[in-house]
Amino acid sequence: MNKEKMIHLVDTTLRDGSHAVSHEYTVEQISAIAGGLDAAGVEYIEVSHGDGLAGSSFNYGWSLTREEDMLIAAAKAIKKGKLTVLLLPGIGTVENLEHAARCGAKAVRVATHVTEADIAEQHIGIAKKLGLKTFGFLMMSHMAPPEKVLEQAKLFESYGADIIYVADSAGAMLPEDVKVRVGAVVDAVKVPVGFHAHNNLSLATANSLAALEAGASFLDGTCRGLGAGAGNTQIEVLTGVLDKAGYQTGVDFYKIMDVAEEVVEPIMHRPQVVRNAPLMLGYAGVYSSFLLHTYRAAEKFRLDPRDILVELGRRRMVGGQEDMIVDVAYQLAQKKGGSHEGR
Repeated sequence: MNKEKMIHLVDTTLRDGSHAVSHEYTVEQISAIAGGLDAAGVEYIEVSHGDGLAGSSFNYGWSLTREEDMLIAAAKAIKKGKLTVLLLPGIGTVENLEHAARCGAKAVRVATHVTEADIAEQHIGIAKKLGLKTFGFLMMSHMAPPEKVLEQAKLFESYGADIIYVADSAGAMLPEDVKVRVGAVVDAVKVPVGFHAHNNLSLATANSLAALEAGASFLDGTCRGLGAGAGNTQIEVLTGVLDKAGYQTGVDFYKIMDVAEEVVEPIMHRPQVVRNAPLMLGYAGVYSSFLLHTYRAAEKFRLDPRDILVELGRRRMVGGQEDMIVDVAYQLAQKKGGSHEGR
């Protein structure tokens, strides 16, 4: 490992963390968190609905705050860093991206399922024309062998992506899984490579370090690990670990700890821990943002959420299929002779 190189940190508290607070961030909270992260020296601060631009919907959960208001509040609070947004083609559109740029976005992460990079060509092209730093983001990368991850990463590079991400959206990878996938991409592309971890198997920090060892130079995290499932890599912990290991991040360790403890922790709905259902997300390889939807379906149909998650994993459900969770729960209840809501 070259410990002299700069490790770029992307904070997604105001995007992935939105899942853990049921998308209920207020304008005041967005301003405080974005401003605190910026003052701490975080380079990229991601702000969107948990499922990206235009994610506020019946299927994915309604945002308390309008997208435009979120972005404008964050843009005003960020003085040095780059306001970043997430866009999933099929949820967000080119028009949403253009609007985000007008609201102050400086970077976008265009995210697709690990086998579907080809649907992002138009969005990456438009992002580049808008002058945005553009990431290609391969979700659920545990579901494809390294050769397929590499193939899709090269597509992103050919479309003009500035950075390519391998994302463990289910928190299902072991460190060796991370190394082989990230290493394959690093060896084959000419642009920087990043890694996004979830903590469902309590491996987010370890997997982030594995990505570094494989050559990644961009890493994600959130304050207090706030995020879908059991959360993300805890950014204040990651900052301290990287500092202790001799890496440069440009992030002030004390300041990022203070943002986590004084600004983010007081608004958390619950501690971000590895409980049984999030653990099953990682074990079964299920998309982390399915967790709250699964809890609701389990309550409605009087099921163990673990059973629903195992079945979702067996069916290889992916992001965008949240509406199928209720169908799966209903079918399980029928098989078990269970009852649904109202009985």
